[in-house]
Amino acid sequence: MIFFEPHKRDRDLLPFDPFKAMIAPRPVGWIASRDRGGRVNLAPYSFFNAFSGEPPLVGFCSEGLKDSASFALDSGEFVWNMATYDLREKMNMTSAPLERGSSEFNHAGLETAPCVLVKAPRVAASPCALECKVTQHVRLNDKDGALTERYLVLGQVIGLHVDERFIRDGIIDILAMKPIARCGYQDYTAVDRLFPIRRPQGAGNSAAGG
Repeated sequence: MIFFEPHKRDRDLLPFDPFKAMIAPRPVGWIASRDRGGRVNLAPYSFFNAFSGEPPLVGFCSEGLKDSASFALDSGEFVWNMATYDLREKMNMTSAPLERGSSEFNHAGLETAPCVLVKAPRVAASPCALECKVTQHVRLNDKDGALTERYLVLGQVIGLHVDERFIRDGIIDILAMKPIARCGYQDYTAVDRLFPIRRPQGAGNSAAGG
């Protein structure tokens, strides 16, 4: 077992930063947003997750105040779309550095679908999506209190879209959806196997509760 501080790693042994490879897999934050002027953005985020079940909260972190974050802060809304194995190439295309306000939907050949409670569109081909209202945003700082160019945007889920073809016996069939997740470097993985672990009695939420 070796130990090193993040900025003092042995670059002969580890030429690439291993941090993101250790925190894996991470759900892909495929975020659609729309500013008040009507410009739409769609981009995948490596730093995304759910933070609360009640109220249901999700968040993504933008490295720099990119369009997804700035549009979401401008309008107070965003949409999370599930990135799947079948949509992996199109998802990757939406990470291209297009001119501000250019449509990643058009660039990747993705159809939009309307949301119900927010103005931003969702990815029509994605099997599920979450409509979100921004609850807060945080400009992150380091351990010394210095501000960084990293912006965490949190949103409360106010609407859910699920393709009913993937509902089996009252639960979502995740294996059929084949969501992908971010690993380290240029790598992803797909959910293709599940195994149950029952929590000890009194340990909190049941397995059915997620």
